[in-house]
Amino acid sequence: MLQNYLGLFLATFFIAIFILLMQFMWMHVNDLVGKGIGISVLAEFFIYATASVVPLALPLAILLSSLIAFGNLAEKFELTAMKAAGISLFRILRPLAFAVTILSIGAFYFSNNVLPKAQTKLWALIFSLRQKQPELQIPVGEFYDKISGFHIYVRNKTPEGELLNLMIYDYSGGFENAKVMVADTGRLMTSADKQFLMLDLVNGESFENLDRQQQRATGTSQNIPYRRETFCHKQIIIDFSTDFNRFDESVLGDQHVSKDVAQLVHSIDSVRGVSRERCNEQSSKLIAERYFGRDNARSVIIPDKLTKGEKETYNLQELWNNLDVPQQRQVLAMARERAQNYRDQIEYNAILLEDADRYIRKHEIELHRKFTLAFACLVFFFIGAPLGAIIRKGGLGAPVVISVILFIIYYIIDNTGYKMAREALWPCWAGMWLSSFVLLPIGVFLTYKAATDSPLFNPEAWVIGAKRLKDKVKNMKHEYENKYHTRSIG
Repeated sequence: MLQNYLGLFLATFFIAIFILLMQFMWMHVNDLVGKGIGISVLAEFFIYATASVVPLALPLAILLSSLIAFGNLAEKFELTAMKAAGISLFRILRPLAFAVTILSIGAFYFSNNVLPKAQTKLWALIFSLRQKQPELQIPVGEFYDKISGFHIYVRNKTPEGELLNLMIYDYSGGFENAKVMVADTGRLMTSADKQFLMLDLVNGESFENLDRQQQRATGTSQNIPYRRETFCHKQIIIDFSTDFNRFDESVLGDQHVSKDVAQLVHSIDSVRGVSRERCNEQSSKLIAERYFGRDNARSVIIPDKLTKGEKETYNLQELWNNLDVPQQRQVLAMARERAQNYRDQIEYNAILLEDADRYIRKHEIELHRKFTLAFACLVFFFIGAPLGAIIRKGGLGAPVVISVILFIIYYIIDNTGYKMAREALWPCWAGMWLSSFVLLPIGVFLTYKAATDSPLFNPEAWVIGAKRLKDKVKNMKHEYENKYHTRSIG
């Protein structure tokens, strides 16, 4: 059983890794194509990307391999023979459940120790790829816009790489100061340090807008709208770094994806303590100085009428009635300004607290994700194994279809819970464990049905069950009517 199951698991695991890796590569194809990346960098990207898709591939592989393994046993009546020999389904599942438990522990170790490092290196590599300029492959017959601030049009090329009939739009100084250059021939080269492009133009003209120069010199732009220049040879230097510069991984050190369980718990406790302290400080300050302090008392103390050791209070309504209209307007303006200041301070405090709450939610989500991965492996095993025994179909036909449907349902539920937790609509633990709470009862139900040999997918059994339920409801209705009729007569 173990040998058969582990062989199927490894095969389905690599298939799932390949499919998910292709989907991941398709999402980041723009970061890879046309950048002139070396084989070593591509291999590094594939290794880190493979590690990042393991949390999705592992539960899918366990589900599919369990379905195929027990579907083959049931289809060949080997499962029936074992049950006839007195071996229960739980005893058959015991060695495989033990193996899946070890896989779950390994999945937790992977997500806690390996995945954070792989995620850090992967995203550092992705940021490095996004910052790298594309390779210079100027097409013929269309505008090339991969050089920042320039659009280059080439009508034709020679086999030696010489550009013919060029048109260049230079927007590096802004659209209001655009330059247009045309030339018969040109050649594009890279500087020795790969930090600049050198464009040599031969026999051409340039047109430059002089509105800004005229405004600086004379304060008007009505005299000379542009400048025309004819040249035999012209060289343009463009800032264009083609080096592959590594993104600093230490910048991602405080991100939730780069931390293990101990670091996540420490970060959550630290930020939560700072947030709680900041919240108490802000609330105490607002209560003491703004709302219930001296500035907002229900009575007003007039300083010029105070004597040592005594004070005189006035009612606010009486003071308001004693003011004339201009004074009332002045008081209202001051009150409006003070209220706006209070509102701005409260909004600023809310932003500070919201940033801390968002930081805590991200770390709590990542903390729960490390445990939900391991638990999902167990849940999918207790869904796939009994389901394969019930449907009695092996191979890659029905098991693949059923696995894909179940995994899509799991993915939708898991994504829904994640978004609810991320937006603070639900507690983080509820959102991240939602898929497990939904699928665990299904696994328990299927395991019970498989252990009792219930014809779960037999249409005749459902018809008979529905008929029995209908008869039972009908009998209960008659008993109730007879009981009510007897009481009425009595």
